[in-house]
Amino acid sequence: MNRREFVMWGALGALEMGGRGRRAVGRGLAGEPAGPIDVAGVLPDQRAPAADITLTIAPVTVELTPNLAISTTGYNGSAPGPILRMREGVPCAIDVVNDTDVPEQVHWHGLLIPSQLDGAEEQGTPPVPPHGRRRYQFTPKPAGTRWYHTHTMAMNDLHRGSYTGQFGFLVIDGKDNAGRYDQEVFLALRDWEPFLTDQMTDPDAQTQQWPQPEKPDVLDTRPNGLEVSSTLYSINDKALGAGEPIRVRTGQRVLFRVLNASAIENRSIALPGHQFEVVALDGNPVPSPQLVDQIFLGPGERVDAYVDMNRPGVWIMGAPENDVRNTGLGVVVEYADQKRGPEWFQPGPLAWDYTLFGKTGAGVSDSAGTAFDTIEMIFEKVPRAYGKFNGYLVNGKPYPHDREFVLHEGRRYRLVLRNRTNDAHPLHLHRHLFEVVEIYGKATAGIMKDTVVVPNYGRAVVEFVADQPGLSLFHCHIQQHMDYGFKALFRYA
Repeated sequence: MNRREFVMWGALGALEMGGRGRRAVGRGLAGEPAGPIDVAGVLPDQRAPAADITLTIAPVTVELTPNLAISTTGYNGSAPGPILRMREGVPCAIDVVNDTDVPEQVHWHGLLIPSQLDGAEEQGTPPVPPHGRRRYQFTPKPAGTRWYHTHTMAMNDLHRGSYTGQFGFLVIDGKDNAGRYDQEVFLALRDWEPFLTDQMTDPDAQTQQWPQPEKPDVLDTRPNGLEVSSTLYSINDKALGAGEPIRVRTGQRVLFRVLNASAIENRSIALPGHQFEVVALDGNPVPSPQLVDQIFLGPGERVDAYVDMNRPGVWIMGAPENDVRNTGLGVVVEYADQKRGPEWFQPGPLAWDYTLFGKTGAGVSDSAGTAFDTIEMIFEKVPRAYGKFNGYLVNGKPYPHDREFVLHEGRRYRLVLRNRTNDAHPLHLHRHLFEVVEIYGKATAGIMKDTVVVPNYGRAVVEFVADQPGLSLFHCHIQQHMDYGFKALFRYA
């Protein structure tokens, strides 16, 4: 049974008005140092000046439609949290206040910062204690679209970790921040109200047909364990059919910053009659911007894309799967002076390919001739390894690995990522950027990322320089996979 066929949730009904595209730029709130603050580099009993930004973790209510609201945990009273903007190279102090009963972590995804500030327990980052606070002080880099989110374990508690509403955009503006656009729109793709089921398959296997060099000769036929699914979606905090539309004018160029903030699934979106000019992946400019009909993102990935508004009308931007779009994963785009019902028509088959955006004619990495060390990483799934739940192995073992992945500062490393499972996994390396040098059986160059989706039974090869001393977590960005063994810790010698 297909995941999309498992439950057809139809309570949203017919479209009312358009969804909403969040445009507001978040402002850091003045800090309120009341009592000791745990400040990196400052003793906890010392008082510190006010922070540039304050984030408060607390219960929130998200009104997905006028008739449907859910309770979760978010930042500063909303989910997603405020859009944070920082200047590259300008130090920033952020106070995180935890108004919940459990310890929390805030991960600054895609930033090159010390491990004790990065927001992962495995790296030694101290948590934000229940009903306490912690200050993060760092110099933000590199420029581009980043994001922040919780990084706690959830296991079988679907009200913890990235199943909650603890996520938000973080944009680091570079010194040369001149944009070629008229409007900036932030879109976070999201699923809600997760549940456990064993009646599902990975839809990526049905939409993308890539080479499968890692497919075993004999497949594991043991019954699959419980996995996490959802049938309720939104873009930002509104389901399709609720909130305000994205309002545009003919002739405008709009910059869409798109984030897959899901804890569960890879997603794609389309805007009928329009194309996306992809200019950055994970916040990093691509060597060869290209026009595509659909954007595809794994959890944790970001895509920056221009859209030239040249087809007046009222359109639905959303997931190509009818059941996913009709149960929330969509937003209405409304041209000025257009008063009609929103339209949708099905795009062509998904043809997402990272190598489209690499250097033209590239057959080798930009580091050709540079010596590198190779680290092989083999990923496997063990059905029902943890009772009702599947387990995941890296090089034959679940986390932790005893000093198996040791880096030497200054060296270049090639990671050969061998996916021997029937899922497409979004793999994230903390505190480093890597260059994709091979994927889908193709060589490429110049594509810098922090998260890469390795297709089911597929292979990817990435390279990075070990230039961020300290512990660095590597993991699948699907929450359940990470919780049940799919992670490893890189340490520097």
